[in-house]
Amino acid sequence: MPQTATINPRIIEGLYCEALVLSDEVRAAFDLSRRLDDHSETVGGDENIARVALSCEALRTTTRMMHAIAWLLNHRAYLAGEISEFQLRRHGRLAPDYPTAEPDRMALLAPDIRKLITTTEKFYARLLRVDHGWRTQNSTMPSAIERLRHRLSEQVNRVIGV
Repeated sequence: MPQTATINPRIIEGLYCEALVLSDEVRAAFDLSRRLDDHSETVGGDENIARVALSCEALRTTTRMMHAIAWLLNHRAYLAGEISEFQLRRHGRLAPDYPTAEPDRMALLAPDIRKLITTTEKFYARLLRVDHGWRTQNSTMPSAIERLRHRLSEQVNRVIGV
């Protein structure tokens, strides 16, 4: 089995740029005012069924991309020294079982929308593999003293109102 590459700034920046482009495509594709007019005839003229299918998949797909971008932003912050590895490990997780599109609803959507949804699912799966590789490769957890220091600093910040 090939060894997993470490996460480095170049990999994260490349994935981040890809995520931004993909997110913009998702936003444009799910512009409801334009998409419903184009596809109402594909479901026998019942616009409500098309609207529900499009809305559900739009929400699922945009949320998937928001989670992906948040993960990438956390890694960018870590690589820039803005957050610690402890904070990244604690707060920079991807949901491993993020729901995929429902086949019944996918059948109601236009082929270009289905392709875009599948692309976002594949992108998210890539991020999961990168995250898993990083977590298993760098499995050194902070020492008890480091965890205690972190908790103490959080308490101090809370008390002084930072």
